[in-house]
Amino acid sequence: MKIIELILDDKDTEMGVYAVSVVDEPAIEENFVALNKHSIELATIDKEKKLLMGPALIPNKQIYRKNSKHGEFYIYFSEDTVRKASEMFFTNGHQNSATYEHDKQIDGMTVVESWIIDDSKSDKSRLYNFDLPVGTWMISMKVNNDQIWNDVKEGKVKGFSIEGYFADKYEMAMQASMKKVMDEEKEYLIEQIKKIMSGQNLAEDSYNDYPSVVKRNAQRGILLNERNGNKCATQVGKIRAQQLANGEKVSMETIKRMYSYLSRAEVYYNQGDSNDCGFISYLLWGGKAALTWSEYKIKEYEKKTTN
Repeated sequence: MKIIELILDDKDTEMGVYAVSVVDEPAIEENFVALNKHSIELATIDKEKKLLMGPALIPNKQIYRKNSKHGEFYIYFSEDTVRKASEMFFTNGHQNSATYEHDKQIDGMTVVESWIIDDSKSDKSRLYNFDLPVGTWMISMKVNNDQIWNDVKEGKVKGFSIEGYFADKYEMAMQASMKKVMDEEKEYLIEQIKKIMSGQNLAEDSYNDYPSVVKRNAQRGILLNERNGNKCATQVGKIRAQQLANGEKVSMETIKRMYSYLSRAEVYYNQGDSNDCGFISYLLWGGKAALTWSEYKIKEYEKKTTN
């Protein structure tokens, strides 16, 4: 199954953990410890602390997910992302935000302690029989909600589960790649306009001797994208696919852009997932056959122009 790393985009202020949910089956599969100790307050009052302790996020732990976009897949968070999430949680003032089973907002729940495990053997969590990896985000919550505390004592609530917005690292990389392609295409269009104004022949150095498999890849990409509601690729990629599918000539500038995109995006190309936008976008640009062809044409052109 696909494994997706979730990250925090520093430019998006809406990202991060905005609430902690108390749940029966925590997604990180680690129960918290219900601390039910007594203390003497003001030397006269005996009062229950009502504290819960447990992991909020465990780095590099694969968590099963299923949705209509990716089907069945796993997500995980790196140590760096876990640390950033813990810091942003308090920076944005969410320590009093809590829900029950990710459904109902509840009052009387406050995160009163938070730390990152730096030494798994000597960390405080070991006192409560936790055996968690370095980089784990631990929290303690004060429970001033009688119903929730009763559920804890009855075993109906067993752990924490975070709520928040994170970015798909794969999709962010694809978006960055698409933006670069669009920026390059804008430059190309400006150059074309300059050529037209200067009376140059735009047909010079244009080619359509690419292999038939390039055409078929583009045609398949168009079909798959239509099935996906044409949500994949930029307008530039869709135009490029139409050119290749129809066997039209493409300029050397375009060939260079094809090679630039295909060589960068190859790392996101997943041949086993016909619904994946990375796979579809790659086909729209002609696929691996177009990468090989564009590299050959560029070398051939440079050899010819330097001799």
